[in-house]
Amino acid sequence: MRRPNPAHLLITGASSGIGLEAAKALAYEGHVLTLPCRTQSRCDQTRTALLQSGADPKQLDCPVVDLADLNSVERGCQSWLAEAKPLDGLILNAGLQRAGTKQPCFSPQGIELTFAVNHLAHQLMVMRLMPLLQANNHSRIVITASDVHNPASGGGRVGNPAGLGDMEGLSKGAGFEMVDGDSRFDADKAYKDSKLCNVLMGRELTRQLHGGGRAVPVIAWSPGLVIPKSSEGFFRTSRQENPIGLALFSFVARDLLRLTESTSTAGRLLSALATEQTFDQPGFAYFSNHLIGPGRHRFEPKDTSEEANNAAKAERLWRLSDDLMTQICQV
Repeated sequence: MRRPNPAHLLITGASSGIGLEAAKALAYEGHVLTLPCRTQSRCDQTRTALLQSGADPKQLDCPVVDLADLNSVERGCQSWLAEAKPLDGLILNAGLQRAGTKQPCFSPQGIELTFAVNHLAHQLMVMRLMPLLQANNHSRIVITASDVHNPASGGGRVGNPAGLGDMEGLSKGAGFEMVDGDSRFDADKAYKDSKLCNVLMGRELTRQLHGGGRAVPVIAWSPGLVIPKSSEGFFRTSRQENPIGLALFSFVARDLLRLTESTSTAGRLLSALATEQTFDQPGFAYFSNHLIGPGRHRFEPKDTSEEANNAAKAERLWRLSDDLMTQICQV
């Protein structure tokens, strides 16, 4: 059903998986969508998928912005600022996981790729695009995080837990492999750490907005474990790196134990977080779509981990990230 007052939403990670399903739902409701994708080919595929689902071409803008390249993100932000179109919502949904890899990959600026895409690119977008969000009185920010940020959660207990320590790696600048400074790269922990960074970023952003007299909803959330049967979506990199391992994991988690959420349901949840009045409450909130039984999930507010609730750590992460981006961005 078309909304009488469509919103303008910018969504990262909308070329596949949860983001694409959310974009389809939001386009169906008539919202205007800006959907940055990393290549022109991905932009064309995303646009085609949305048009085939019934979207109006006038609703869609799919610019090339590669979140793995902070200079590309900076150029995209400057272009959007120049257009001066107010944003009703900034949906920071893109995520990269490289489980199964033994060696780190680095962005063009020398940043470990998981941290660059999942955290730094999104903080840069928030910092740059705040004027567009502040141009209206009903904006909100949604951040796709994960319960694995919490060592006490089911997924958080598997393998090495999330933990940023004193951020020794990040404080040293480009070239670090792990945020906490550990010299042993752990792809699974790098992902968990990036999700912890997502929650901490949301908390610090809320503090800054409150200090500036702005009451904006900042929502972090966990969609649950989503493993699509297609080769696209969140696990595509892990599938390329470790096809046999991921196939076995997918069969056990999705088909045998029924621990996963569907892509379509997770997409609908994200679209609701982006636009529904229910979630238009000022301040920070964390929601979890957590498993309560085989094939059954419950979506509700939930406490974050103790570390994710650390205001001093949130401020330090923001500051160190800002310092790093100032050093390495060339636009």
